[in-house]
Amino acid sequence: MRAIGIILAGGNSKRLKELSKRRAVCAMPVAGSYRSIDFALSNMEFSRIQKVAVLAQYNSRSLNEHLSSSKWWNFGRKQGGLFLFTPSFADADSNWYRGTADAIAQNIHFLKTSHEPYVVITSGDCVYKMDYNDILTYHVDKRADITVVVKEMPQDFNVERYGIVRMDEDNRIQDFVEKPVVAQYSTISCGIYVIRRRLLIELLEKSMEENRYDFVQDVLIRYRGLKRIYGYRMEDYWSNIASVEDYYRTNMDFLKAPIRDYFFRQYPEIHSRAADLPPAKYNVGVNIKNSLLSSGCIVNGTVENSILFHQVYVGNNCVIRNSLILNDVYIGDNTIIENCIVESGDTIQANSCYRGENGIKIVIEKGERYTI
Repeated sequence: MRAIGIILAGGNSKRLKELSKRRAVCAMPVAGSYRSIDFALSNMEFSRIQKVAVLAQYNSRSLNEHLSSSKWWNFGRKQGGLFLFTPSFADADSNWYRGTADAIAQNIHFLKTSHEPYVVITSGDCVYKMDYNDILTYHVDKRADITVVVKEMPQDFNVERYGIVRMDEDNRIQDFVEKPVVAQYSTISCGIYVIRRRLLIELLEKSMEENRYDFVQDVLIRYRGLKRIYGYRMEDYWSNIASVEDYYRTNMDFLKAPIRDYFFRQYPEIHSRAADLPPAKYNVGVNIKNSLLSSGCIVNGTVENSILFHQVYVGNNCVIRNSLILNDVYIGDNTIIENCIVESGDTIQANSCYRGENGIKIVIEKGERYTI
């Protein structure tokens, strides 16, 4: 593909509450064996993009470990590769990333030293599959300056948390409102953009001269009447995991057969860093219903409508329902967990009971795991 990729992975989300205190949002575990950034990376791989930059900032240790090698996504080694950029401080004027446009501008050398004519920009906290070549073809056919991937959302969806767009009959964007108090339309921006590389450099340099740092507000919205900005309609599954409710719902979607089939069995596959762990073990007397269990798990109790991530131990007579148990959790005997998200590395003492009565409960418990 005649494009380079940029994945925006530096943001923090207070709506994820305790879950984002340890890791970047883009490193959140998804569907048992993946991280949220894997979906954007796999889309880049499938689209034959050989050169990809990940712009990370907040709490990026686990993200750095996950991206320690590009071999999992088969990016080009000599002609491209996977690049991880974090804020660097070289003089008195250095800053943390002050916005999405600023994050790209601080790494503008990556754009200037590349030779591909186009840039695909996407966030790393969304779950979806897409061939970016289709967007690029659409972008060229429309003679667009910028193309924004959009999606029509159902009436009961809380669109006020996203950028809302209005398009004409030719799909040219006429209005773009970022996180309105009251939404007038139900078409949202999915945070995926295609733009010519030279134009992006020009717009970023102008924004930096004027101390403007946000890509949506200071590029898309500001230039919507001056540049040819088009919307590309996305029809397939797409979900953003920027809140506890969204994160829980997205994971639970993988318990639905059509969603599971779409991501796990239909080409292209979603790739991730491999975990060298044994298969999940089901001991005598277990009761498993409509659940996903990842490698390294050992189960002795009942698991219903739940996802167990890597290396989860479930003790005798335990009952786990409608819950997400993140990586490396030990659950003691006779424990009940319902409507919860259990943070990774937790040790749940025997005879415990956790229930999410009014929504999803986040469980963080640091008990003694090994005692004499």
